[in-house]
Amino acid sequence: MYSKIVLIGNLGGDPSMRYTPAGVPVCDFSVATSARISKETNPDCPDGWKESYNGNAWELTTWWKVTVWRKLAELCNQYLAKGRTVYIEGEAKGEAVNGTQHPRVWVGKDSMSHASFEMTGRLVKFLGGRGDNGGSHSEDEQEPPPGFVGGDDSIPF
Repeated sequence: MYSKIVLIGNLGGDPSMRYTPAGVPVCDFSVATSARISKETNPDCPDGWKESYNGNAWELTTWWKVTVWRKLAELCNQYLAKGRTVYIEGEAKGEAVNGTQHPRVWVGKDSMSHASFEMTGRLVKFLGGRGDNGGSHSEDEQEPPPGFVGGDDSIPF
């Protein structure tokens, strides 16, 4: 059993495919999730939030590093691309300290502290996004059928 996390967000870049020494496919990609609050309900910008592109709301974006394995890795590598909207179910990954899991924290080249939110995806649903033609796909296109769901419970760790 694992703690389930559900994300709906957009890919920040194209997926990156690799293989373990045993030949197991692994695919990594970044997903941005955003929360918005209206300026009408909260006229002062909360700490750490930025003004949204339309100027009518405050926005906070969280980046997630997602890793998927085996057949799901191959499908994500084949069908996902930067800007694509996805629904992901999986489990959090991070650094365990005294029985508690935390985001990975490091100091970057800019001498600033950074944190990485990471998850292992067990189910991915391709929702749409850039290059999406409204959900209708022809047989000639290399796209999964609308509403395609991929899942893989055989993660090797």
